[in-house]
Amino acid sequence: MSEAKRKVTVIYCCDDDLAMYRKTQSFNLNAYGDMIIPQDFKRGKTIVAVCEGEVDIINSVGDKLIGEY
Repeated sequence: MSEAKRKVTVIYCCDDDLAMYRKTQSFNLNAYGDMIIPQDFKRGKTIVAVCEGEVDIINSVGDKLIGEY
C-alpha cells in the first residue's frame, strides 16, 4: 500500500537572506491526515505559507507591478 501524499507549494525565506522562495512538492500524510514536512526540508528556512497544490505567484513582497502608460 502506498503512502498518502499531498501536493503543496511552500513559500519560505532562507535564514541567511531576505529573499522569498517557493517550492512545489508532495509530502506524506500521517494516519490522521496531517501533512508532515520533514526536518531536512525545514532546516535553514522560515516557512511563510503552505498552499494547496501548485501556486503561480504573480506578485510578492518587493515585487513591483509595472502598468502600461
